[in-house]
Amino acid sequence: MKVIVVGASGETGTSVVHGLIKSAENIEVTAVARKSSLDKPEYLALKDLGVTISTVDLSTVSDELVSVLTGADVVISCLTSGNAEHVENQNNLASACKRASVGRFVPSFFGPICPPRGIMLLRNLKEDLLDHIKSLYLPYTVIDVGWWYQLSLPPLPSGRLTNALTMHVQTISGDGNTETALIDKRDIGKYVARIIVDSRTLNKSVFVFNEIWTQNRIFDLMEKLSGEEIPRSHVGFPNYLISYLSTTQLSITPDRNDVLIIFKANEQALQSKIKSANEAVAAGDNTQIRNLVMSQYELVLGIRGDNSPECAKYLGYLIGKDLYPDLQGESLEQFINDTLAGKIERLYARRR
Repeated sequence: MKVIVVGASGETGTSVVHGLIKSAENIEVTAVARKSSLDKPEYLALKDLGVTISTVDLSTVSDELVSVLTGADVVISCLTSGNAEHVENQNNLASACKRASVGRFVPSFFGPICPPRGIMLLRNLKEDLLDHIKSLYLPYTVIDVGWWYQLSLPPLPSGRLTNALTMHVQTISGDGNTETALIDKRDIGKYVARIIVDSRTLNKSVFVFNEIWTQNRIFDLMEKLSGEEIPRSHVGFPNYLISYLSTTQLSITPDRNDVLIIFKANEQALQSKIKSANEAVAAGDNTQIRNLVMSQYELVLGIRGDNSPECAKYLGYLIGKDLYPDLQGESLEQFINDTLAGKIERLYARRR
């Protein structure tokens, strides 16, 4: 089987390529890159692993691009969807895949579960791409993966993880008891390797994840494994009231009115941030796009609770654990232990 990966030098792309290489299937992997990126250490490292590196220009649907894609059984895009250039590039890539008679196109979704439109800007853009794919009658598979372990941990008061994690969870969304599906970013590739050879997943959406957690349980586990007490701050709710609730006999449980107050305050604060960022972006202030995207992620993951297998099933997804019960991913506990031991590479450490 011939598989082409676009965006192979990024975090998701690297995981995908490594998963394909390690797969029991006989997969010939080609990574495509811009000419200006050929000397990047990431591509040189992939070449050393036996990956073929080809150059392409995705700015147009050229005969050259179609020629590179011709003969591919699967083309996987790992381009970021928040970049305007990448959005256009993915549309061109899909059109070129159709002309090249590619057997299956995997667009760059690889995120948490979310309704198709009206909740997240990034999801809207992904759905626009999927509409384009369907207008071409191009065979496809959408793969979503939940939220990464690597983006789910709080900082430790001692500062032990300051250099280990690119992003820390500084505040708790909602009451901290909303369940969300998590994955070790390094496991994405092995799921992809199984999905793309499975006829059951053609023209379907698939949701894969490792474990289900809440933010409160993650904080509890971090405290247990690190031996440190971690302060808990809730979005949009005064810390002195959180302290009061935690030092009185009021138990913070989902059925209490005090927790409902926290939850609603969180939701209102996030909705206010989203509204302000939306208005700024609409007025042409692109510096607010990141604030908008991150606030929408908080809403989906911590307030609405979209990122769950139950919501995925409602939206028509196949569930990876049902399809591949033998496939086991890394546990969050082991990931945290490895992070504390300095065994986990920092996200985006290879960027330059």
